[in-house]
Amino acid sequence: MTAIGASQVKELREQTGAGMMDCKRALQECGGEFEKAKEWLRKKGITKAQSKSGRVAAEGLMGFFKTEDERRMVAVEVNSETDFVARNPEFCKFTQALAEHIAKCSPQHIRREEAPVSAREAEILLEQSWVQDTSKRVGDVLVAMVATIGENIGIRRFADWQAAENSVLGCYIHGNQRLVSLVELSGSKAPEAVELARELAMQVAGMNPLCISREKVPSEWIAKEKEIFCADPSLEKRPAAIQEKIIQGKLEKYFESICLVDQYWFKDDKKRMGQLLAEVSKKLGVPLAIERMVRMQVGEGIEKKQDNLAEEVAKTLAS
Repeated sequence: MTAIGASQVKELREQTGAGMMDCKRALQECGGEFEKAKEWLRKKGITKAQSKSGRVAAEGLMGFFKTEDERRMVAVEVNSETDFVARNPEFCKFTQALAEHIAKCSPQHIRREEAPVSAREAEILLEQSWVQDTSKRVGDVLVAMVATIGENIGIRRFADWQAAENSVLGCYIHGNQRLVSLVELSGSKAPEAVELARELAMQVAGMNPLCISREKVPSEWIAKEKEIFCADPSLEKRPAAIQEKIIQGKLEKYFESICLVDQYWFKDDKKRMGQLLAEVSKKLGVPLAIERMVRMQVGEGIEKKQDNLAEEVAKTLAS
């Protein structure tokens, strides 16, 4: 294969706007000839895709896969610019296939720039051979979809979980495929533990706890909340002892809102999740523990662009 220098890659990138790795591959495939490399990129739809890469993609779907024994679970967020594209059958098929690909190929990172310098190609999702067609890379498949559909599409994040020896996994995926939650529960693999893990996953999805327990809450979060509580002007005329009780009461409410085991069960507002955990532990005769949890909702944390519909229509008609 032709040796390609960094300056050649840089020049092709500047001329086409394509990614560094795509430019390098194009030059390698075309023996270092620039015009052929440009044509190669165009045929692959990469330059077209690159022009859309700066557009905000905050819609999309969660791809989800689990093994028959439910010992391995994968959730992956794939974003699109519009909800219309998120309902596209080809987009839906891709998100599901991508979750299955991750389960089979176990990538550690999505993109080269997010990985350590020492990371191998097999560890980078976009550089892996696509399980449905090994002549293509995952990145090639993604680029082709962008070119075909005409919107920016991105793989944002994924969770790839394997249950530990004496643990079970619980999952919940909302009907619209925009929300997935996973929980790992250790201590037993009994059916009761499996059912509890599912209940915990549903609780995580519905109530969005930020931590498993108050012991896991970062000290700086607690300090900030106390600072806010203490700034309440209604406390000024209260005795110091009363002030402390009020602050502790507010702190308890804070833990109740963000800690999974302190939250009230969505099925029984008289019972906390910690109590439910203790009850099942007692029934099984072994201590159960929540090892980890994750809640992934499409588009959370992405600032969506607010478009003016009238302006967009005018632009479309003028083009």
